[in-house]
Amino acid sequence: LPDGQVLPLPSVILGELGKDPQNPTICFYGHVDVQPAKKEDGWNTDPYTLTEINGVQLFIRNLYGRGATDNKGPVLAWINAVETVRALKLAVPVNFKFVIEGMEEAGSLGLEKLLEEENQSFFSDVDYIVISDNLWLSNKKPALTYGSRGNACFFVEVK
Repeated sequence: LPDGQVLPLPSVILGELGKDPQNPTICFYGHVDVQPAKKEDGWNTDPYTLTEINGVQLFIRNLYGRGATDNKGPVLAWINAVETVRALKLAVPVNFKFVIEGMEEAGSLGLEKLLEEENQSFFSDVDYIVISDNLWLSNKKPALTYGSRGNACFFVEVK
């Protein structure tokens, strides 16, 4: 901080469901922090208080709050999807891992260090990674991210 005070970084949530070695492991990344906002920025309600407007209609709730589309909604969508599959007692053909952080909007402070520390343990069996950091364009057009700028993946084998 400008006054020299050092604050601890928020914890990164690491979660997993399933450990079947026959199944591939998918790791989902998302964040739950938000950009600063004030009511004067155009909010009809306090941006940091989740508010229901227009009640429940056909199982659709109109909830307004800061970060609902970037990125709390997409994070909850993955969690709710897994919860639904389990509630229906369906076979899950993959193992799940979740990485949910609270510093993405500030440059993911501390995340790189955590990834390095957990590379040989928590992340050792991850086959695929889904970056779920996107926004929903409307309640009828959820985002489906199919590419990201600046990513590069290499595999080099030296003998």
